Amino acid sequence: MKLLFPILSLLAPTAWAEKPNIVIFLADDAGWGDYSHSGNTQLSTPHIDSIAKEGASLENFFVCPLCAPTRAEFLTGRYYPRTGVSGVSTGHERLNLDEKTIADAFKAAGYATGAFGKWHNGSQFPYHPCGRGFDEYFGHTSGHWGEYFDAPLEDNGRMVKTEGYIVDVCTDKAISFIERKKDGPFFCYIPFTTPHSPWAAPKGYWEKFKDMPITQTGTNAKRQNIDETRCAYAMMENQDWNVGRVLRKLDELKLSENTIVIYFSDNGPNGNRWTGGLKGTKGGTDEGSVKSVCYMRFPGKIRSGKSIMPIAGAIDLLPTLTGFAGIQRVGDKPLDGRDLTPLLTGAGVEWPERKIFSAWPQKVSVRTQAHRLDAQGNLFNMTTDPGQTTVLNKEEPQLAAELSQAALRWKEEVFQDRITTRGDLDARPIPIGHREFPITMLPARDGIPSGGIKRSGAAPNCSYFINWTSTEGKMTWPADVHTAGRYRVSIDYTCPPGDAGSTIRLSFKDASLTGKVEPAWDPPVKTDQDTVPRHPMESQMKDFKTLNLGEIILAAGDGDLILSAMEMPGKSVMEVRRVTLTLME
Repeated sequence: MKLLFPILSLLAPTAWAEKPNIVIFLADDAGWGDYSHSGNTQLSTPHIDSIAKEGASLENFFVCPLCAPTRAEFLTGRYYPRTGVSGVSTGHERLNLDEKTIADAFKAAGYATGAFGKWHNGSQFPYHPCGRGFDEYFGHTSGHWGEYFDAPLEDNGRMVKTEGYIVDVCTDKAISFIERKKDGPFFCYIPFTTPHSPWAAPKGYWEKFKDMPITQTGTNAKRQNIDETRCAYAMMENQDWNVGRVLRKLDELKLSENTIVIYFSDNGPNGNRWTGGLKGTKGGTDEGSVKSVCYMRFPGKIRSGKSIMPIAGAIDLLPTLTGFAGIQRVGDKPLDGRDLTPLLTGAGVEWPERKIFSAWPQKVSVRTQAHRLDAQGNLFNMTTDPGQTTVLNKEEPQLAAELSQAALRWKEEVFQDRITTRGDLDARPIPIGHREFPITMLPARDGIPSGGIKRSGAAPNCSYFINWTSTEGKMTWPADVHTAGRYRVSIDYTCPPGDAGSTIRLSFKDASLTGKVEPAWDPPVKTDQDTVPRHPMESQMKDFKTLNLGEIILAAGDGDLILSAMEMPGKSVMEVRRVTLTLME
């Protein structure tokens, strides 16, 4: 099919004298207005702001309504519906395996590549970051994590217990990577976890904001939760401190002059906070829902304090960074993004008009340089009316019709191949057993509960299975065993005293493994995590114990991996956070 919206690089890759290092910061749920550089006087983000002051600010930069889609667009340079991403959990967040990423390109060019923080484009290898071009990964692969203090996190496939605040811990790992790879070149991706909920900020940061009057209110101020705003600002100041730590390390190692630094966010604010009057929050397609800051610093190549006015987006970062580095992208799927280096370097190239499309789930909004057609077909002048208060369809019917047709054609093109489902799960089976990455974790969010079992919260990403109160209950993971062989099986569980001793069975095709749920393990729900009460949809977390069930020989191929109970002496079998399979031979 001929692409209706092909975008080609405007410049051939530029070869600098030395390959530049790359550091990319990505905030989670921070809105355009959550920065002092944007005019917010309630908080201070000097280190983040410094990237703009010492480089460029892309003043009209657009991302997606939600997290996983933006990450897919950043990674591939392509609109997210093309990439297989159709949601934010239960497998819908996965990037198709035939997509090539920005990390693939930099790794192929000889860069050391590392990611430290929230991934959110697939958990099991080869959807895992280590299958998408990253040499190493530390953080959480799901989109939502329920513990921000002393959190269990993943270190290259293995769960480890950490100490401290999650953003500080992941930044420590990123700094260690930079120190180890200082002889370069390196590509360091730092996708922060904040200010995404749960509302948890380090005590010192919360102390500043807990009683602060909030005088800059959200556009829809009646729906603003003031304590959540305060906590978001505390989380942002902690994030700013961590950005400063990385920037200081680059200075200390004398790497700043040859390092491109980028900072942006993945969607609009997760709440009604100040956005300078823009309409919309996370999850929508209006200006405030999809406009993000984007700051880029490259000393000697990007002039300090430069403001870039032409519209741009997350889809542009892959062609821009490969262009700056003078390397070729990997893969041949058509890009939607443009190489922005002419704008950033002041090359004086005539810049063509363009349209940027935003969609969720299949409602489409179109942004031009001066106008936005919203998902309901209403036209607004974004230069004179950034708050989208005055509909202009009657005044400009031809433009409204043109943009409506463009939105329709775009939707027909990019949504042509939709992912099928099985219950609430994406129907693509979970790959198990790659020799180059032998550990496969199967969390509750990726499984199908039945027989009365349910998830601990309506937000699946950091949930666990509860209510296993009969032998009718079972948990199913649609699986694709890549390598036939012997696998070690473990289960992260809780089980109250008096209920220990259930006989459970893990089965796949003709193979099965049985064992006992023991000893009892009944930890309390963690009460020390939240600064402000979390949403009722979010699970209250516990410390889970690992049950080593034994070893099972699995045949290759597709099938259902099923965890069931054969005997239940007490009132319940257990609660399950994840099943882990490790390929032994």
